[in-house]
Order: sequence, then C-alpha cells, then structure tokens
Amino acid sequence: MPQLNQLADVAWSQFFWLLLVLGLIYFGIGRAMLPKIEGTVAARDKRIADDLAAAEKARAEADATEEAWRAALDAGRGAALQRTQEAKAASAREAETRVRKADKAIGKTSAAAEAKLGKARDKALGELEKVAADAAADLAARLAGIKASPAEAGKAVRAVLADG
Repeated sequence: MPQLNQLADVAWSQFFWLLLVLGLIYFGIGRAMLPKIEGTVAARDKRIADDLAAAEKARAEADATEEAWRAALDAGRGAALQRTQEAKAASAREAETRVRKADKAIGKTSAAAEAKLGKARDKALGELEKVAADAAADLAARLAGIKASPAEAGKAVRAVLADG
C-alpha cells in the first residue's frame, strides 16, 4: 500500500516540525515569559518582605506607644493616689478641728447645763425639805396632835436626811 510507504517520510517530517515548534515554544517561554514571571515573583516577594518589615516597625512603635501610655497611666494613678491621700489627710485634720471645736462648745454647754442642773437640784432639794417639813408638821399635828413650828419640822427633816 502506497499510504504506508509514505509513512516513514511523513513521520520524519512531522517529527522535525514538532521538534522545531517545541524548541520555539521552549525558547519563547524561557526567553520572553520566564523573566517576566520571575520579575513578578521577585516583586511580590519584595512587597511581602517590605510589608512584613513595615508591620514589624509598626508593632515596635505600637509597643513603645503602649509602654509610654502605661507609664503615663501609672504616673497618673500614683498622682491620683497621692492627691487622694492628701485630701483624706486634709479632711481628717479639718474634721478633727471641727470635733475639737464641737467638744469645746459641748463642754461649755455641758458645764453650763450641769451648773444649771445643780442649781435646780439644790432648789428642788430645798423645796423638798420645805415640803417634807410641812408634811411632817401636818402629820405630827394630825396623828399625835403635836403642834410643831416650821423651823422645828425643818430641823427634824434635815436630821433624818443627814442620817439616811
């Protein structure tokens, strides 16, 4: 068959063109496209490295800012605590001064009240003696029929109160 006789000639020709096309593709991709791909990959790697470096720098700055903020916060807390303690001490001194003044005023009022009570007690005792003397004289007159003068009845009541 004549078709099979041509097979060897056609196969060598097709094999030649296949190698030629594959060689062109290989060199075309290797020389034209590969440098562009490598450039893109290198640019991407560089961008990633730059982004990582920027992120690391930003993290370091954030850490420094946070440390400064914490130091300022601690200083503010210390100052607030000191002011609070000073305010408490001032308030305690003021309260103590007020208490002393109130104690003095209460002491004066108490002394005056005690003196007034003493006078009232003495007056009440004096009147009690008078009432007791009148009652004793009246009882002696009613029960025993003895007429006692107010002076004698007062003397008898004072004697009884002194003994009791």
